[in-house]
Amino acid sequence: MSNKKKLHFPNDYKVGVLGGGQLGKMLALAAGKWGLPFYVLDASKDFPAGAYSTEFTEGSFKDFDDVYNFGKDKDIVTIEIEHVNTDALFKLQEEGVQVHPNPQALNIIKDKGLQKQFYADRALPTSPFRLYANEDELKLSIKDNRLIFPFVQKTRTAGYDGRGVAVIRSADDMDKILKGPCITEPLVDIDKEIAIVVARNASGEITTFPPVEMDFNPVANLVEYLYCPADISYNVLTKADELAREIIEAYDICGLLAVEFFLTKQGEILINEVAPRTHNSGHHTIDSCQTSQFEQQLRAILNLPLGSTTMTSPAIMVNLLGEAGHTGPAIYEGMDKCLQTEGVHVHLYGKKITKPFRKMGHATVVDTDLAKAKEKATFIKNTLRIISEE
Repeated sequence: MSNKKKLHFPNDYKVGVLGGGQLGKMLALAAGKWGLPFYVLDASKDFPAGAYSTEFTEGSFKDFDDVYNFGKDKDIVTIEIEHVNTDALFKLQEEGVQVHPNPQALNIIKDKGLQKQFYADRALPTSPFRLYANEDELKLSIKDNRLIFPFVQKTRTAGYDGRGVAVIRSADDMDKILKGPCITEPLVDIDKEIAIVVARNASGEITTFPPVEMDFNPVANLVEYLYCPADISYNVLTKADELAREIIEAYDICGLLAVEFFLTKQGEILINEVAPRTHNSGHHTIDSCQTSQFEQQLRAILNLPLGSTTMTSPAIMVNLLGEAGHTGPAIYEGMDKCLQTEGVHVHLYGKKITKPFRKMGHATVVDTDLAKAKEKATFIKNTLRIISEE
């Protein structure tokens, strides 16, 4: 995993990122601390990372030629989304470009069926699952009583931010069944959903951020609140941390891996799914940890010493979502009241158009008193409305 040429940190490195959304923007801001040349590929320079990159290339991260031509003069190529053209990444890797995370892991992770089988093959704890070629095969399985209600259906590819997931509780929900190749899992009796962001560099050093607890919006199936530290026992914390470390090593990933777990009411810890990049469950680290997840990704892919993940304060993150019923140029209503609140850090992604439940930003509330932080987070959620003109 050594560099293809001798480089002098930081100004001789050329880091290319596939994806120019909010994760790319926040990664670019972290790179700016070191004056690190930062290059981005995505469809439009109007995307959040456009104004913060050294150079922005307009193209598709799903297209072989676009990815290959973008990456061939870079020292390192990384991602902000896993649904990229991995054939081009394999070719770049063969030609000496460092690719993090490795494309072998990406091919597994971006297919939920392969990802689940990866855990099953290694006896890593996860929910039982079944694979289906399409929705017709799934419906036939229901008809033959081989698949029993309730269950969760997930499309095998292209799912993120609540997309590609359907909860089918009874025959009344049959119209919710998603099309295409998919997996099903029993509806787990969940007590909590927690996540750990783990980092690994090429030297094999591994660090984990403190576990977070996630509270989901029931309509959009998106994280609405995130609490850190998570309200879990020491035994659960230790087991989840051990699993996160084991998983990133199993995938042989350099960079970050966000690992989402179900904690059942029976006390089991089950791997839900992973994301091989910076993740919504780590946004609070910008304001509440010694090292942010974005700086940690850069440290990991550059094979630098990983930073301390010690918390400087308890934190609650609130996802700032587009208001239901509003689509158009974004208007941020109530921002002044939020900025007057002590301990509140607002991060807007710079998206010009708001849509219902679209992630437009996040706010992190830091406070030594977690109860007070929860009060402030609720205030932010109720006060900062992202709307458009009627």
